Parts: sequence; structure tokens; C-alpha cells
Amino acid sequence: MTTRRKFLTTAAAGAAAAPLAAPAIAQGTIQWRMQTYAGPALAEHVIKPAIDSFNKIAGDRMQIELFFADQLVPTGELFRAMQNGTIDAVQSDDDSMASPTEVTVFGGYFPFASRYSLDVPVLFNQYGLNEIWDAEYSAVGVKHLSAGAWDPCHFATKDPIRSLEDLKGKRVFTFPTAGRFLTQFGVVPVTLPWEDIEVAVQTGELDGIAWSGITEDYTVGWADVTNYFLTNNISGAWAGSFFANMESYNALPDDLKELLKVCMDQSHYYRQWWYWGGEANLRVNGTKLELTSIPDAEWQQVEDAALKFWDEIAAESETKAKVVEIFKQYNADMVKAGRPYRYG
Repeated sequence: MTTRRKFLTTAAAGAAAAPLAAPAIAQGTIQWRMQTYAGPALAEHVIKPAIDSFNKIAGDRMQIELFFADQLVPTGELFRAMQNGTIDAVQSDDDSMASPTEVTVFGGYFPFASRYSLDVPVLFNQYGLNEIWDAEYSAVGVKHLSAGAWDPCHFATKDPIRSLEDLKGKRVFTFPTAGRFLTQFGVVPVTLPWEDIEVAVQTGELDGIAWSGITEDYTVGWADVTNYFLTNNISGAWAGSFFANMESYNALPDDLKELLKVCMDQSHYYRQWWYWGGEANLRVNGTKLELTSIPDAEWQQVEDAALKFWDEIAAESETKAKVVEIFKQYNADMVKAGRPYRYG
């Protein structure tokens, strides 16, 4: 019989040999580490339900351990960490994770590339963006798994924005490409870790945020430190994706790849209704942010500037030109289609 002393000695030796072993996971279970761009409160909606479902169904065959914004590596280093296998998968936009591809600039909020959240999956699945993204990421050893839409991009600010003049000098947390575009209107883009934003607004380091719609402002606490919400937006939906280390993905059996796809699709669907309903509900019933607007005629200057910005980006490479041409064709088709696809 095994004595208690012998058992403890053997267990201690085993623990020393495999310090990362997880007792709750069966031997032979495939284990992935995934990091999202989102902090804990936001991740409860944009990713955690899908990962919980995957883990429940996959059981002892595979488990994905989910990490939130900046927990393992800073968001700007997500691509490199995934590429070299430090983490197996990522949920982010291309822009925020600084991927070294020709399509990086189009991730997150590319100005006025979309008007509604459904535009994003249609662009990827029916207008050819999936194929372009797949080629770009395959070339750098990363699997582009699935793209989907999030919320529109609005300003949440401490002081009211009622004209373009009010934007001048405002220090704003936003995405790299959105910040590059907005500088022409006097906005000062500021890059900070996601979890530092609320305090930065409180201390005056930031004047506002152009990183989300009103649903996120309430969900993550930004509505508690800002006072106004600008109803004009610079894009109708954030474009983000799931990515994986190519070797980790290729090692999965086909049925687990399929399960991963189904759970990602469920995540996209959840976000479609959560954001769509939340954006309207909080504008109508929210009590923390006063709504402001810039007149349509004045805001048209921003929309016109976006088209010039598109052409500037298209001139940078053949691949970028191809993506911009798809955006132009898609938006032209939507205008011709009329209601409910485009109004005016």
C-alpha cells in the first residue's frame, strides 16, 4: 500500500516536474490560451459566452483559457505573441494589435467604411474581404479565423461637442487609424492601456473617448466619468476578428475546428443584437450621458474628408487599393439598393 509520506513525496516530485499542470484538466486535453482586446466587464459580452460554450461542449478534449486586455501581453504586442506561440489565439482588430499586414489599417474603425453592423460580415463573406485577410495572415504564419462587427464609433466627452470647432485640442483615446484621420479636425489622439482610460478621464489626462458606442460607455464605466455623447459617428461598426497561431490551429482535429467556427459565429450573433439594441436603448433610456449632435451639413465635411482619406490609403499599396475599391463598390451598391440599406 502507498503510505501517506510516499504519496506526498511522489506528488511533490510530479509537481516540480510539471509546474504548469492543471489538475482539473484531463491528461491529453488540448489547451489554448486566448487573449482579447476587451477588459473584464466588456469581455463578459463580446467573447466570454462563446468561450464558455466551447469549453462546455469540447470537455476533456480541449479547453481555451481566456485572458482579458493586457493580462498576458500589452494589446499592441498581441500579434507577435500569437505569431511566436506565446498565446494560441487572439480576439482583436488588426489595428490595435499592430499586425504587420497590408490590411492592418482597415481593422477597428476605418472611417465610414460601414454604416451598420451587418455591413461588416457582408463585406467579408460576400464581397471578398475574407480571401484578402486569409492571404495576408497566412503569409505571416497566422490563421485569420473569422471577422465580425461590434459597435459604432462615437465620442464620449467631458465637455459638449456641438460643432467641429469643439473637437479642436481634445485629447481623445481612440484607435490608431481613427486617430490618424481625426487629427485633421484638431483631435489629439492618445494611446493608453485600456484599463487606465477611466482614471485618465478623471484626472484630465483625457478629454474624452472615441473608442466605442454608448453600450460600452455604460458597460465599462466610461459613462460614469464623461458627461456627453455625440450622436454623429465616424464609422457604423468596429471590425474585429478571431485569429490563431497557425501551428496551433492546424494541429486541431477537424471537428474541433468546426466547433470553434460555430462558437465564433455565435459570438458574432450575440454582439449583433447586444450592441444594436443597447445603442438605441441607452440613447432613449440612459440617464448618465446627455446627447449632442453636430448638424448634418457641417458633419458632411467629415464624411467628405473620409473619402479623400480612403484614396490616400489606397495609394499606399496594391492590396490596400483593392480593399478600398471593395468599400467603394459595396457602398455604391447599398446606395443604389435604397431603403433599408441606405437612407438619403
